[in-house]
Amino acid sequence: MSAAVVSPPVPAVGRPAFGATLTGTGRMVRFMLRRDRVRLSVWTASVVFFYAYFVVALGAMGDEALAGRALIMETPSGIAMGGPGYGIDDYTVGVAIANEGITWMVMALAIMSILHVVRHTRGEEEGGRSELVRAGAVGRHAPAVAATITLLIVNAVIAIVSALALYGVGESDLGLGDSFALTVGSGLSAMVFGAIALVAAQVTEHGRGAVGISLAAFGIAFMVRAAGDIQERHGSALSWFSPIAWAQQMRPFVDVRWWPAALSVVAIVLFLLLGAFLGSRRDFGSGMVAVRAGRADARATLRGPVTLAWIQQRIVLMWCVLGLGLMWYASGTLLPDITSMIAEIPENNPVFAAVFGADTSQFTTAFLGVMVLFAMLCCAAYAVVMGQRPKAEEGVGRAEIALAKPVSRQRWFGSQLLVAGLGTAVLAAVSIWGLWVGAVSVGYEEQSFGDYTEVLWPYLLALAVYLGFTAALYAWFPRVAGIGWALLIYTFVIGMFGGLLEDLPDWVHRVSPFYWLPAAFTEEPEASHMLGLTGVAVVLFLLAFAGFRRRDVPSV
Repeated sequence: MSAAVVSPPVPAVGRPAFGATLTGTGRMVRFMLRRDRVRLSVWTASVVFFYAYFVVALGAMGDEALAGRALIMETPSGIAMGGPGYGIDDYTVGVAIANEGITWMVMALAIMSILHVVRHTRGEEEGGRSELVRAGAVGRHAPAVAATITLLIVNAVIAIVSALALYGVGESDLGLGDSFALTVGSGLSAMVFGAIALVAAQVTEHGRGAVGISLAAFGIAFMVRAAGDIQERHGSALSWFSPIAWAQQMRPFVDVRWWPAALSVVAIVLFLLLGAFLGSRRDFGSGMVAVRAGRADARATLRGPVTLAWIQQRIVLMWCVLGLGLMWYASGTLLPDITSMIAEIPENNPVFAAVFGADTSQFTTAFLGVMVLFAMLCCAAYAVVMGQRPKAEEGVGRAEIALAKPVSRQRWFGSQLLVAGLGTAVLAAVSIWGLWVGAVSVGYEEQSFGDYTEVLWPYLLALAVYLGFTAALYAWFPRVAGIGWALLIYTFVIGMFGGLLEDLPDWVHRVSPFYWLPAAFTEEPEASHMLGLTGVAVVLFLLAFAGFRRRDVPSV
């Protein structure tokens, strides 16, 4: 008589419990904060410094100068680049900070949020490190939740310290409650784009694509907010479809109200839930949008490092071209309305005419110049990001694989920089010519295509300096290549606020590559300045190639 062998029951395979998917979140939070402590500290210090500098610079202007800036903020250019214009009638330092600073503070924090989220989600998954981490006791959603928590911590610290800085530097002229409304509202609006980046990281298979989608979303939000605010004083219904407007509609230093911040909170929660939903329904390592199947045999052109660099960078370039192209095209369509509105200002406002003169053509040209400046700052940001692209390739190990082939270091590095430089030039051309196409499409033909092209080419030399500076930092000191952002931030601060302080020495202005460029549509480029920018760019690229040739790979 034989005994029957009874097999143990096999447990049913189902979805893991919600708590299991978050296992190890606390450890991931500590790891991310430790790993990014330098990076996040630099961001925090830069934002706090910007707030403090803005207060000091505006406070040194005096009441008459502030009144002049208030008049500018009533023009379409001021509204498009600033905001809905609350408190214009009593333009104090606090009101000036809220009107002129919120848009650009949200932009800076949004870039930080997008890069942070993509770096710790899709970037880790694409590089293979996330697979090793999840081999331990780490749940499926733990990295994404940890990235969100660390982003919340950083934005909260920035908001608190910045509010205290505003209150302290302002010598109690800036109320503490209003200061918190400004910094908290800006931080929440920026986190909306961080949550959008989390969704984009589930949709696309590559980190650069997720960054491109998220930046395009910010560009669309900026365009919607600007168009809505120009349509109606203090913003129209269209404005409320932009997260940027939610921070501005809190009206800090005028009549603060907190309820618009709830819109940011709701949007953040909805995007996070959507990200979690998509993340639960895709395969690890892939995106919701399937990658198009390639050829069975590679083309002969794929044997070179130039084509490889193009494949790696084309997605983010495509999204940036789409987002910025649409944004600046829409901005160009506003020129006829701006011209007609500006023409009425000197007639109805003698103070404006006394301060700025009666020639309204100067105001339209100045508005165009401001738009060109911000368009080129966006292109400079692209150059800084793509200048660090070789670092990303080195960090995930693909650079070693490429260099193991019969490809020299100089050829591989040069290919990466060549594609980055061409992409920057394309983005700049699309931005400038997009303005022209938008203006012509609505019948505004004061400047020709040739005029816009004459404005474009000097900026290409300055943009080459940003790319060369970032590349040189990566080649010699790869761990601190992110300092390339410092030059961009410096250019923005000096370009926008350097003129407020008359005691600044000349060399402070000359550090900015944009300082050497002619005023758009009104000045001719000086040959000595153009040769100087060319020389600086060449020297930086030579330093980059020399540094990359000397050091070990990898060393990031």
